[in-house]
Amino acid sequence: MTSKSDGPPESLDTSISPDIRRLLISGLALAPAGANVIMQLSRLPVGHAIVESTVDSGSLRKHPIKRTRTTLAYIMVALSGTEYERAVIRREVNARHRLVRSDHDSAVAYDALDPELQLWVAACMFHGVIDAVTSFIGPVNDAQFATLLRHCSRFATTLQVSESRWPEDRSTFDDYWAKSIGEVSMDDVTRAYLRGLASLDFLPAPLARTLGPSHRFLTVGFLPSPFREELGLPWTPRDQKRFEKIVSRAGMVNRHLPRALREFPWNLIELDTRRRIARGRSVL
Repeated sequence: MTSKSDGPPESLDTSISPDIRRLLISGLALAPAGANVIMQLSRLPVGHAIVESTVDSGSLRKHPIKRTRTTLAYIMVALSGTEYERAVIRREVNARHRLVRSDHDSAVAYDALDPELQLWVAACMFHGVIDAVTSFIGPVNDAQFATLLRHCSRFATTLQVSESRWPEDRSTFDDYWAKSIGEVSMDDVTRAYLRGLASLDFLPAPLARTLGPSHRFLTVGFLPSPFREELGLPWTPRDQKRFEKIVSRAGMVNRHLPRALREFPWNLIELDTRRRIARGRSVL
């Protein structure tokens, strides 16, 4: 919990421009979420950090609803929060990340406070933003990319990453991404875990059987081929055509929804997170 001496809680920053909000805050932005989590965990140190973590309060398998809420809260504050709110989230994340580091029994060395790994996670999150905007709104031109890249640096700087380490333009990001793809790797432990995420096998069995196949299809569809190959999941031209048709129709419907529906559940997460911070309650 935060103390009153940390400063008065401020509401989420409403100065975010309507254009940026329209691009970033949409319920359909959650469609690539499963793929994006897999991408983040597709470097062995990150994957093993999650699989081996003893911080039960943040376990997706043990607390799927809470973990989903806290992840969305982090994203919402990183994108739209005031400096005070981002400081609150940073302290809470740091407190949990300090507990996540490898020991002498770990097959892979990792430290959740490693800024290089955090940069990778933030870059994946930004890649997810571009995927969502491109899929459901349309191609991202250079000016939009630059605006989103600059704004989404908060994914990194709300963690341990300094502003100077965030790519400064599209070319720099593309270079970083191409180089980092070469470090994507899974072993039997992380591959099994990530396949389980794609199939939602952390949910109660009836829900996993009902929702798992569709979630797995969308997840694999949003994954770039290097990640699919590491997972060992097939993807055919027929799958691609079906995927593109689903995404196109979803985007068309979404554009005609009232704002409150279009932004769900982000608007509820925003309200809940604002209340928690204002009352000095833990967000994560």
